[in-house]
Amino acid sequence: MSATAARDLARPPAPSLPVPRWSPVELLPALLVAALGTVLLLPGHGLWFDELFTAEVGRLPFREILAAIVEGRGTTSYLADVPPSYNAPYYLAVHAWVSLPGIGGDTSLRVLSLLATAGGLTLITRGVTRLTTRATGVLAGVLLAANPLLLEQAVEARSYGLAVLATGGALLGLVRRLQEAPRGLLLFGLAGAGMGLAHWYAVTVLAGFVVAGLLLRGRRALPLVLTGAAAVLPTAGLIAVNLLNGTGARNAEHLRDTEGTLADLAVEAWAGGRTPLLYLTVALAVLGALRASGLRVVGTCWVLVPLLLLLAAEWMRPVYLPRYLLAGLLGLGVLAAGGALAVPRGARGPVAALLVGCSLLAASPLAVREPRERADEVVALIAERHVAGEPVVAADQRAATGLDHYVRTAATQLRPDVVLPPDDAPATADRVWLVRRLIDGDPVPTDDDEVLLGAGLRITAETAFPADKTDLVLQLWER
Repeated sequence: MSATAARDLARPPAPSLPVPRWSPVELLPALLVAALGTVLLLPGHGLWFDELFTAEVGRLPFREILAAIVEGRGTTSYLADVPPSYNAPYYLAVHAWVSLPGIGGDTSLRVLSLLATAGGLTLITRGVTRLTTRATGVLAGVLLAANPLLLEQAVEARSYGLAVLATGGALLGLVRRLQEAPRGLLLFGLAGAGMGLAHWYAVTVLAGFVVAGLLLRGRRALPLVLTGAAAVLPTAGLIAVNLLNGTGARNAEHLRDTEGTLADLAVEAWAGGRTPLLYLTVALAVLGALRASGLRVVGTCWVLVPLLLLLAAEWMRPVYLPRYLLAGLLGLGVLAAGGALAVPRGARGPVAALLVGCSLLAASPLAVREPRERADEVVALIAERHVAGEPVVAADQRAATGLDHYVRTAATQLRPDVVLPPDDAPATADRVWLVRRLIDGDPVPTDDDEVLLGAGLRITAETAFPADKTDLVLQLWER
């Protein structure tokens, strides 16, 4: 690639024009995702297991969290085999967040993710604007803000919002480095380190940014390459800690072997399973990779490098889970926005509107989705009917996490009677409230069944709490 061609790819379409100055309109994607996220948060559904884990770990003292991370041990008796090592930096960030005055409720944990996502979209919008035009940057940000996969993760108390924020920072650092060397290198390095610390898979996107820098600047990209290599070191250290303490593969059972169809499944997840949006996104992303001046190299590397790295990794072990690919799929949305504005001028508005409209349509089911887990309702029902002295027993790990959390935050009067694993239900009580998980409609077997049946108790009442992620049931056992 000639130096002239590389310069044209890295800068806006007309190299003689200055880099577009920042404009308030670039905040539109952040405002949109904040508005849509607020709509999703309004029903006030309770936290589910992953979020409950975040809440319970984040409230602990900093030293206790750090010790559990390093030693690979759980923070409670019923989570002894679930240490906070996997997303360790996120739990430390949550601890800092809930330590702020006036912060600490369940909703605030989700708000942290939403604010981080809004910040990330602002940085992505600015980065794409500098690479191309403000229209392309704003369209890219709006398209990402309306995406169902991103919206779903933007309102959950997990680390994906921070991953989006770090990805946006790394993109802007890369663009500044390409256009105004030596500026941008520090931002690229710090945000790049944050990408991997927020989620390991985001390191593949950092690699894509480095490859883009090499293609555009050749040997002049050496500082960028070295900075990218240094940015990976904290993530490598985190992985080493997890390998040494034995928790590195803790979530492996959730991963899926796609048998080479990872790209197809990833795009389907990005489109929320909606075929029209899937085909439209892919077609416009290909057009963007071919014709979106200023965006071709960065956008293409953003999508293809993570995909190729994960396909290679899949030869050794399953790697696929839709949300794990979020940082890389952001590039798909950016390329699609570039493609929408690379069509003939008269068609740009309608195509852009169609793309955003399809995304909003695909995301619309999120506004009416059921709770992922209803442990808050379980505790509320127990608090309404419970008589002091009656044991309230959690039969399994998931039931224990929800019961423990909502007793602490909403029904402290139940605390003296709560029994958590590994303790079994007491055989001496005449009435026992048992909270347990359902899988395929059947209660997960536990030792509590044998204890209670042996003591002469039987189930006299049962209330099911079906949900999207964890189905719970509340049983009343009486003699």
